Amino acid sequence: MTDDAPELRASDADRERVAEVLRDALAEGRLDMGEFEERLDATYRARTYGELAPITRDLPVGAGGAAPVRRVSMTKEPAESGDWAGRITGGEGSSTWAVAVMSGFERKGRWTVPKRFNCFAFWGGGELDLREANFADGEVVINCVAIMGGMNVIVPPGVEVVVRGIGIMGGFDHREEGVPGEVGAPRVVVTGFAFWGGVGVERKVTRAERMRLKEERKASRRELRGRED
Repeated sequence: MTDDAPELRASDADRERVAEVLRDALAEGRLDMGEFEERLDATYRARTYGELAPITRDLPVGAGGAAPVRRVSMTKEPAESGDWAGRITGGEGSSTWAVAVMSGFERKGRWTVPKRFNCFAFWGGGELDLREANFADGEVVINCVAIMGGMNVIVPPGVEVVVRGIGIMGGFDHREEGVPGEVGAPRVVVTGFAFWGGVGVERKVTRAERMRLKEERKASRRELRGRED
C-alpha cells in the first residue's frame, strides 16, 4: 500500500490483493471472523488508495514484505504488464464519429477505436464504452464537443487517461488522470469543448469481469467459513 498518492483511485486488482492479505491473516489467527468480515467489506467499498491503506496497516503483507497494492509513483512509471498486444490492431477504426442532437448515441461492445474519434452532443448525450474495444493505435484521441449536453467515456483498467478538454459553464472529468497505464496498454486522450455541458470519464471493469470477481469473493467466503466450522 502507498501513502504518497492516497487520492488515486484503486482498481479491482488492488482490492483483491488487500483481500488476499486479509484471508492469510485470518488463516494465521491474526484476525477473528468478525474482524475479517468487517475489513473485507471495507476493502470492497474502498474507492481510493487512501481508503485501502489502513485496512492492512497492522498486518504483515506476505513474504519479503511485498505490498498488497502496487506502489504508485508520481513520476508515472508504468504499471505491471497486461495482455494488450492483441487489442492494438492498427488500421482504421470501425466508427470515427457520433452525433446527438436532442437525442443520444452509444458505442460499446466489440468495436475498434480510431486514432481520432469525434463526437458532438447538442441538447443530447452519448456514451463511449472502450472496455471491450480494440484500438487502432497506441494513443487514441476522443474529441468531445458538448453544448447543453453530456457525454461519458468509459475506459478499462490499465489504460492511461489524459484529459485536455476546456469547459465554459461546464467541465471535463479529471478524476482518472494520474494513474499510470500498464505496459503495452493504449493511452486515451480526451479533449474538446463543453458549454453548459459536461464530459465524464470513468474506469470500470466489464459486467462479465465484475460477476467473475463477485463469484470468486463468494467462494472465498464460503471456504473461510467452512474452515471456521
